[in-house]
Amino acid sequence: MTQRTGGPEALPLDVETMRETARRLLAEDAELPTAGELETLTLTLRGHMMLLVPAVEDAARPLPEDDIPRACALACVGEARKRLGLEPGRSLPQAVAHAQRLARSVNALVDHVVNLGAQA
Repeated sequence: MTQRTGGPEALPLDVETMRETARRLLAEDAELPTAGELETLTLTLRGHMMLLVPAVEDAARPLPEDDIPRACALACVGEARKRLGLEPGRSLPQAVAHAQRLARSVNALVDHVVNLGAQA
């Protein structure tokens, strides 16, 4: 599934790849990544979030201000922005927990993009 927001220069969102990246950290049978893999996953998740946040905002903007899905989507955006501002801990378990929080935000943001009908 690909989604587009903004003007013609906007990048398409590959929500399937975004969900797959999140699954690498959140699946019950997920293997603990190496430090190098974790750094790559964390940077990838941050990139996904940077694309998803404005897409969710664009999809929520036309909805009435008292609309519950709009409020939920914008609350998710606020949480995602907060998580983007946090640094991972120094230990591997702290860094994994940080990346898992980013992965949960990616999943939630993708859900909002899809549920708000912002698909091409």
